[in-house]
Amino acid sequence: MTDSKKKRMSMLDSLATAGTPPAAGSMMSSNRALRSARDAVDAHHVWELDPAEIQDERYSERLDPRDVHDLRASIEQNGQTVPILVRRHPAETNRYLLVYGRRRLEAIRASDRVSKVRALIANLDDTAALRAQVSENTGRRELSYIERALFAQELLDSGFGSQAQIAEVLNVTRSSVSMSISVAKAVGPALAHAIGPAHGVGRPRWEALAKELSDTGIDQDELCQVALDVRTKAAATEQKDEEPRADPSVSAFEAVARHMKKSAARAGGTRPRPKTKALVIDGKTAGAIKKSSRALRLDLTDVDEAFAEWLDARAQDVLQELHDRWRRET
Repeated sequence: MTDSKKKRMSMLDSLATAGTPPAAGSMMSSNRALRSARDAVDAHHVWELDPAEIQDERYSERLDPRDVHDLRASIEQNGQTVPILVRRHPAETNRYLLVYGRRRLEAIRASDRVSKVRALIANLDDTAALRAQVSENTGRRELSYIERALFAQELLDSGFGSQAQIAEVLNVTRSSVSMSISVAKAVGPALAHAIGPAHGVGRPRWEALAKELSDTGIDQDELCQVALDVRTKAAATEQKDEEPRADPSVSAFEAVARHMKKSAARAGGTRPRPKTKALVIDGKTAGAIKKSSRALRLDLTDVDEAFAEWLDARAQDVLQELHDRWRRET
């Protein structure tokens, strides 16, 4: 094998080592996904494609894609050093679907000096393309906790697979996927987008916010406006060429959390506490059901894993059956 061919074949491998390295198990999984994508690349050749020929139909990952102005300037000055990855469109000739490299593609689309995007073309199915997308992004550690949570929920809602299958693709445990999805549902896409990615705000603080939302039933439109006000002020500061003091999305998160505490304090503790009942299976406590004025929450925390998988796959049918039974009995 020639040196040039070796260099081309290792191009995707080098992406896995970019940025801060994740944990060993995550790195191994990311490398496997990227190596699979590398092996599927046609002749390991870097092509120059018309950006208009590339469609982006991927699952969304980011709440707040950063401005690509700086990246565009860098590409115009130094060239595109790292190619994007695409796959052939299954139905349209000379059309491609983006696997990863959205910011590079957007930067070149916005440029009036660069007309072609350098790309590797791979033969990948939907699942393999998703694995490569996730692995490339987790290798660079760009997604925040809430972005990962919304991403997992989108995969579940779109029918991609069960929580166990999503956990396998994302290289995390099924319990973490389950918790992430519960947080994403409690927060909701509107409030999550109003706040933004909030890098640095980890799982415990998002879980606490989600629990407070479920317990208090506060108006989320009001919270969205609080978050948007913070980000609007931050944007005005940037327009004045002033350096923002902190990440606007983190500031928005903290503003929302403070507003919720103030609202709870004004209520003076008069809001009724959610009613909780223990759930028992075969004489053993399996979890709890909590009812508030706005929601009914079911938590199964100590059940057999096989039963959890069974229920996960049939939850919609079971819920419909219970609803039909309720209508018959009432």
